[in-house]
Amino acid sequence: MANHFSALKRARQTDKKTTVNRANSSRLRTQLRKLRTALTSGDQSQTQTQYRETVSLIDQSVKKGVIHKNTGSRYKSRLAARVKAAATAK
Repeated sequence: MANHFSALKRARQTDKKTTVNRANSSRLRTQLRKLRTALTSGDQSQTQTQYRETVSLIDQSVKKGVIHKNTGSRYKSRLAARVKAAATAK
């Protein structure tokens, strides 16, 4: 346990940041799950809507430092390929 005032403050800040980061990463995982569900359902309009929301959330996560920039780019690239494949399959 921290004994100094600065260490106590640091522990409080870490708890707050951990809570925020956990919430943001949870939002991202939930949105990715929604997009994957829309892809398997075959509904093109819902897939496009979910894709736009997912890309936006990925960009926000990168901006907030929840995920790395290259990781966000990789997610977007792979999701775009899956959305395109689903569109051409129909």
